[in-house]
Amino acid sequence: MKFSTSVPILDQKPKIDHTSKILLLGSCFVENIGEKLDYFQFQNLRNPFGIFYHPEAIGNFIEKVAGDYSYEEDDVFFHNEQWHCFDAHSCMNSSSKEELLFQLNDGIQKARTFIKNATHIIFTFGTSWHYKELKTDRSVANCHKIEQKNFKKELLSVKKNEIVFNNVLQRLLTINPEVKLIFTVSPVRHLKDGFIENQQSKAHLIAAIHNFIASQKNVNTEACFYFPAYEIMLDELRDYRFYSEDMVHPNSLAIDYIWSRFTEAWVSKKASEKFKSIETIHRGLGHKPFNKNSEKHQEFLRDLEKKNSRFKR
Repeated sequence: MKFSTSVPILDQKPKIDHTSKILLLGSCFVENIGEKLDYFQFQNLRNPFGIFYHPEAIGNFIEKVAGDYSYEEDDVFFHNEQWHCFDAHSCMNSSSKEELLFQLNDGIQKARTFIKNATHIIFTFGTSWHYKELKTDRSVANCHKIEQKNFKKELLSVKKNEIVFNNVLQRLLTINPEVKLIFTVSPVRHLKDGFIENQQSKAHLIAAIHNFIASQKNVNTEACFYFPAYEIMLDELRDYRFYSEDMVHPNSLAIDYIWSRFTEAWVSKKASEKFKSIETIHRGLGHKPFNKNSEKHQEFLRDLEKKNSRFKR
């Protein structure tokens, strides 16, 4: 007997293996998947400007990277005893203007260098809602706790999202014509926007992604793909036991499950066969001995080092 429906997963190519280079951009779910890639020793770079929630923020970042943009004093501002930039998450904030500018320009260069050799770029979009600064009419990645009266909240339409996706693709292809793009919608619910508004927002993202991918197939471009992380969370894992205490974010069990479905579709068999060996090494590195100086523990360390060296080779 089956007690749940299963979201069909298509086998995708080109596969991800340990020679792949993966850039991840988007919401906090990107961080969850990035941590899995770190754990299993895949080469990846994620969110050089911190978390991005909506397509406009990612589109602006890719535009800056493709144009080899250099941040200057006019791009940052001082507020609450720290320097900020509307293009970046608050994790980039600094008490030093020079430090913030260095981090921004370093992030642009790291991303550009990485994209040149990237095999896959994973986008995770969290919401279609975004804020525009009234003074400049420019979409911001983060409001940095500045008063709400300085911004206008808008819902990106399906068409506008499609335009952003197309601009992102075209700019990335100028840096790396061979790169593959994997689109996902974050399973994290943005309930601060409202329950109905969150569903509308996700619907705009899903419709836009599928319209965009279909348009690329119509011109015989196999550069863009979709992975149903949102659908897996809402259908296969439709129970609050798969959410963290805030009842909004998926918990570790849900993340593990979505990761397993992702590996089914995208990770090569040769790479996934190494997972058990990697987990054995991780457990060994985390082992706490009763007697550090015992011969048995020293033998254990020598064996662990052999496994580690063998895997690295």
